[in-house]
Amino acid sequence: MPSPNRTPLVYVVDDDTDVLGSLRFLLETDGFCVRTFRSGEALLNAMTMGGADCFVIDYKMPGMSGIDLASLLRRRDIDTPIILITGHPDSSIPAKAAVAGIRHVLVKPHVEDSLSSHTRDAINTEQPSAS
Repeated sequence: MPSPNRTPLVYVVDDDTDVLGSLRFLLETDGFCVRTFRSGEALLNAMTMGGADCFVIDYKMPGMSGIDLASLLRRRDIDTPIILITGHPDSSIPAKAAVAGIRHVLVKPHVEDSLSSHTRDAINTEQPSAS
């Protein structure tokens, strides 16, 4: 959880540049600091351990999927909250997400209605342990 004097930092990963821009705008408008990445690989290459307060990750991306990325983050002992977004509503996604350590799944195109509140909730209730 960020200190009260620091703006929460959210890492957003989505292969669609339009969606990435929209999510960035939405979160920045609601007071978050945002870094964006077009793939899981780009995030992993640029990430410093413990940098983000929350991850917002697209489910379906070329190469590494959002579930794969979340699983890899968890295997690296990164317990920062993750919100999975998907445009492919499938009843199996929440179960797959839970196995990967994801507690929040949002369905496009309705992400804009609740992303900021889910992000604040995730940051405030899922307190990562110190690594």
